[in-house]
Amino acid sequence: MDMRDTLRVPQIAIGLIGPPPAIAAMQEVARRFPTFAPLPRAARDEREAVQAADELAGQAEVLLIAGARLHLAVKREVDARIPILHVPLTDVALYRSLMMAWQADKLAGGLSIDSLTSAMVYRALAELGLAEVRVVLYDGPPHASEAELLRFHTAQAGVCSAALTGEETVAEALAEAGIASWHLAPSPQDISVALERALLSTESRRSKESQMVIGMINIDDFHGLVMRSVNEHEVQRLKLDIHRLLLGYVATLDGYLTALGGDEYLFITTRGIFERETGGYKMIPLAREASKSYGLSLSIGVGFGASANEAGTHARAALRKAKEAGGNACFIVREDRTLIGPLEMSDPVQTVLAPTDAGLIKQAEDAGMTSAYLSKLLSSKAKLDKVDYTVHELASLLEITVRSAHRLLLLWMDHELVTVAGMEKVPKGRPRQIYRMSFMQDL
Repeated sequence: MDMRDTLRVPQIAIGLIGPPPAIAAMQEVARRFPTFAPLPRAARDEREAVQAADELAGQAEVLLIAGARLHLAVKREVDARIPILHVPLTDVALYRSLMMAWQADKLAGGLSIDSLTSAMVYRALAELGLAEVRVVLYDGPPHASEAELLRFHTAQAGVCSAALTGEETVAEALAEAGIASWHLAPSPQDISVALERALLSTESRRSKESQMVIGMINIDDFHGLVMRSVNEHEVQRLKLDIHRLLLGYVATLDGYLTALGGDEYLFITTRGIFERETGGYKMIPLAREASKSYGLSLSIGVGFGASANEAGTHARAALRKAKEAGGNACFIVREDRTLIGPLEMSDPVQTVLAPTDAGLIKQAEDAGMTSAYLSKLLSSKAKLDKVDYTVHELASLLEITVRSAHRLLLLWMDHELVTVAGMEKVPKGRPRQIYRMSFMQDL
């Protein structure tokens, strides 16, 4: 059985509609939003977009559409009772295309441009020191058809050396006709902003705005910090500095902080505020400040729940995951016991993993993959995007012997958690097998 089949859909389903390249870009950015479960549908024209929207209207809580023309068609023809938003095309999209035109030496003859306002275009050119570049802007009706845009750019081909268009199919048709052209595609920043707007518009998000969130903060190696202090006065001052730092952070959450004694603290806030301050469960600004100001490393566990008791239990479980991952980590356990994390701490991570289903966690632990091992593997996946290991690399990560690592790999392979990905050649000796943690590939 494929382990990925055990993953349940997280709580907010979002329909993504647009041309295939736009869908790929939207899915990539959506991976940073663990609250979302993307439902992608490729659509190259209005008819396909309307069909996709009709299909998704009963499955998703919000629809996000790439392309103003597709968005308008869906808004006109689909009677959906959910928000229908689109990814705006801003002047950020212009910079990449201008750079490509410059590299191809196509700026001197001028540019024909559609889908952007004159203010956007001239501001971008001025900021890049290209104010002298001649541009011809499409000034026809908004949401023009592909045929109309194609006629516009073709007519300008004699006086302009390149075309920049917001329609991918128009860019392809111009290229086939021998006209230099580039597609103005939404940037990851534009997509991220649109996803944040989509999240705020959902009923699930609004209904859980005031849900209680409990967080637990542990100072990593606090005992070592105390032992390295010169005297008791320095120890007390460090404690006061830490308490002041945490109070400042919790104040940004409009929350309540209490010391649990020694190196551990507890805070309470609401889900809506916590989600905004972490950028949609992506980063913990507190960790960076603690590292830069005091050289501290933090382990943080955050729990969601329908009651204070449930949220507190989940916070403790999340803190345990953070400590098992080696510290300097933050995990979230939600009310359905799915696991989010690790969030970005003082050391930037490449990505935040999508929610790891409670069923998958149990199945992994039934196969001998303890909670500590799973936490370390998830942390390595987030920070290094690593799913392939030699037995020696795995033994080093899990802090066990090579013999124990061999035994665990055989057990995990029996439970279809791990596959053999290939062989690694070494200068001397036999090649080493490379093992893939296949259950983590799509996280």
